[in-house]
Amino acid sequence: MLTEAEIKQRITIMQAHLQVKGVDGALFVFPIDVFYFSGTRQNSTLFIPAEGEPILLVRKSLSRARTESLLTDIRPFPSSKEFPAMFGDYLQKIGFTFDAVPVQQLNYYSKLLPGREFVDVSATLREVRSIKSLYELKQIKACGDALSSVFSQVPGFLKEGMRELDLAAEFEYRLRKAGNEVFTRMRAYNQELPGGGLAVSAGGASYGFLDGPVTGKGLSNASPQGASRDVIVRDVPVLLDYTGTFNGYITDMTRIFVIGSLDPELLQAFNLALDIQNFVRSELKPGVICEELFFKALEMAENGGFGSSFMGMPGEQARFVGHGIGLELDEFPVLAQGFKMPLHSGQVIAVEPKFNIPGKGAVGIENTFAVTPDGGLKLTDIPDEMVFL
Repeated sequence: MLTEAEIKQRITIMQAHLQVKGVDGALFVFPIDVFYFSGTRQNSTLFIPAEGEPILLVRKSLSRARTESLLTDIRPFPSSKEFPAMFGDYLQKIGFTFDAVPVQQLNYYSKLLPGREFVDVSATLREVRSIKSLYELKQIKACGDALSSVFSQVPGFLKEGMRELDLAAEFEYRLRKAGNEVFTRMRAYNQELPGGGLAVSAGGASYGFLDGPVTGKGLSNASPQGASRDVIVRDVPVLLDYTGTFNGYITDMTRIFVIGSLDPELLQAFNLALDIQNFVRSELKPGVICEELFFKALEMAENGGFGSSFMGMPGEQARFVGHGIGLELDEFPVLAQGFKMPLHSGQVIAVEPKFNIPGKGAVGIENTFAVTPDGGLKLTDIPDEMVFL
């Protein structure tokens, strides 16, 4: 259960960062950020001063926010005339999350507080949220257990001749029955994840806009990713890449299933994906530089003869091998080119080395790990091996 001490600790850490940056306070309007610091996802704006108690200003539902939130000062959202009076002249530099909030919202608050300087604290917030508390790690592990239990049921309902869409529906039905909250929140603009994941066979090796290694055909040009109406046939890999969301927290995992046998080239690529994952897992330790893990994974893919198929279709490959995960699917840190930050204990990363072989299919592995001094602690704990039916 989320506690008042947990919330206070999060706020204290954020306040320390604001003080270092010389920011007088921050306004959070993006829902999941408000939830992180307050414990409620009601339509609210949260003000965290660099020192002192935060204020939660609620549009709807005030009664539910007061029931759910662990903050002390919870008020109805004031009128435009009343809003400026809440803040003294000391509030000159105000933090705002430019990465996730529309310009319209920034303009709105700039008009409410004229003459103040609004500065971007997106990266600071994401760094703070990247390091999970023991409470958060327990939530993610519980989510991983629930998601793993549904993956373990796949051999009982995956059949030759069923459509990718039917497979996805059956998986999502069981996951929903287990308590999945459906929402797979993503911070990045123009990214979506219908149904929380992908169920794809040969169509997995297709081009698409999703910033990830496997896209799937989808059902239309308006929904161009995920499961299609293609029929699952023998001797073709079936890739299931799904998230689960429980109590707000997300885990992410991928497993490969095959009805019959598998093309030797695909089997070779899958075994290479396991090798890459196991290497990355061994290096998920405090102080290791994120970018270096990506480059080592890329080197292993190239040395194994699959560099052009690593992390996407040839020419459109994702430049990462792992992504932070928590309340959102795309959190810090990212094991990616250009991400030069060191890892920290308590960060949680979905590691997903995958290969797209045009005309044959997509294979790979994905698990969610916590960074520890001994390497990655697996939070999606079922066997990684390909399942033959």
